[in-house]
Amino acid sequence: MTNPLEALLAKKGVLLADGAMGTNLFAMGLESGEAPDLWNEQHPDRVAELHQDFVDAGADIILTNSFGGTRHRLKLHNADDRVFELNKRAAEIARSVADRASRTVIVAGSVGPTGELLQPLGALTYEDAVDSFTEQMIGLKAGGIDVIWIETMSSPDEIRAAAAAANDVGLSYVYTGSFDTAGRTMMGLHPRDIHHVADGVGQAPVAVGANCGVGASDMLSSLLDMAAGEPGANIVVKANCGVPEFRGTDIVYSGTPELMADYVRLAVDAGAKIIGGCCGTSCEHLAAMRSALDTHVKGRSPSIEEIVARIGPMRNKAANESGAPGGARRERRRAKGA
Repeated sequence: MTNPLEALLAKKGVLLADGAMGTNLFAMGLESGEAPDLWNEQHPDRVAELHQDFVDAGADIILTNSFGGTRHRLKLHNADDRVFELNKRAAEIARSVADRASRTVIVAGSVGPTGELLQPLGALTYEDAVDSFTEQMIGLKAGGIDVIWIETMSSPDEIRAAAAAANDVGLSYVYTGSFDTAGRTMMGLHPRDIHHVADGVGQAPVAVGANCGVGASDMLSSLLDMAAGEPGANIVVKANCGVPEFRGTDIVYSGTPELMADYVRLAVDAGAKIIGGCCGTSCEHLAAMRSALDTHVKGRSPSIEEIVARIGPMRNKAANESGAPGGARRERRRAKGA
């Protein structure tokens, strides 16, 4: 059967994903050190309000408030025995908002990294990672999500573990890496190699791509590499809203609505099929992105020079200019033998 996300992609061509969950929850009163996932029970009205604001701004896809929903993350808040209920509630809140919309809105179950290093670099085994992700995804599935959204990953092994879990629970999935270390992920994965990380674990992903990272220019550089690696693929980009800057004790992102709108135009031209915002992206930014997406006619793919001229300088080297070749491939071979 066709997944709802695939069906909407086929209908609309390019989709708008939502903005920043964490940044906006902090603006709504979340305190530093608090677990956003606990707000699904403590303040479900505020979580629902944010989802609704994203829908009102034009999002086609909303991500559940469950990024830190594995037992490993929830253990930091003495809530590792509540994985199922917190993830189910996160999905139910987003589902209720999507079902009230006058158009199709996809509910994606956000699954972030465990925060643990897999063997041999750390203590977490591949099998335990699969089990942890499966536990989380069972809760998200029970709450009514359309698709699993595996995000902000740096380890190919961990992507594979999460993809295996999605297959185990019978859900379609998307995965994205964070290319924040000299154009690659922290574990050395090159953007062009993102497409085949989950090969051999079962059903293929609906889409793959990148989120978070550094800023919009760096994200677009990664997009060019991803598009070159697999022309025509369903590629996701969810860039941070500019670059974070400290103003006193507050972190402020430099991106304006106009900058994020131009990022959307460039992303469409470069081949992205799902475009959204990560850290710092407000509903005001998202509304400008919606307008840009609705009015832009796809043109030729931009060069790095054009991206920099329109969006601003890159903060990192491009992936092809950085070192550490082959690290991700070595790790992927270990995963295939797991």
